[in-house]
Amino acid sequence: MKKISFQNDVLPLKNMLYRLALRITLNSAEAEDIVQDTLIKVWNNRDNWEKIDSIEAYCLTITRNLSLDRNKKMDNQHQSIEEKQIDKPDQSSNPFEDMNRKDLINLIKRLIDELPEKQRSCIQLRDFEGKSYKEIAIVLDITEEQVKINIFRARQAIKKKYQGFDNYGL
Repeated sequence: MKKISFQNDVLPLKNMLYRLALRITLNSAEAEDIVQDTLIKVWNNRDNWEKIDSIEAYCLTITRNLSLDRNKKMDNQHQSIEEKQIDKPDQSSNPFEDMNRKDLINLIKRLIDELPEKQRSCIQLRDFEGKSYKEIAIVLDITEEQVKINIFRARQAIKKKYQGFDNYGL
């Protein structure tokens, strides 16, 4: 079993944990608090690290559970993800293309935000974090088949809603 180091193994996960918490809570401040709480829980459980198969899956599971608990406390009053600046604009694009790209990104974010929580989490972990079906199944405590079904249904829902917008405009 590999010796786990908080600084080398856990802290580098904080951005991934934040993105997962943000995708579930749709609130930047809540997501930051959840990541902090996750790191504290992981640190406080440091005596049991050698029993953990995957520290990454362990951290993601804690983050997901804390996020769901916060959502229950807030009575699921979701807000939209706040606008983020696109750090690396395409050098060959013009302002019209930039605006279209930002609108498309915002539309996709909005469509993802409207998905049920389990589908949203599966999409976040698979498409944004690059996790395997097996890793997602461990984090969400469901079977790999359920992960595949949730991802398929989420993508179909996004595709259908997107085509509706594309046909009728924003």
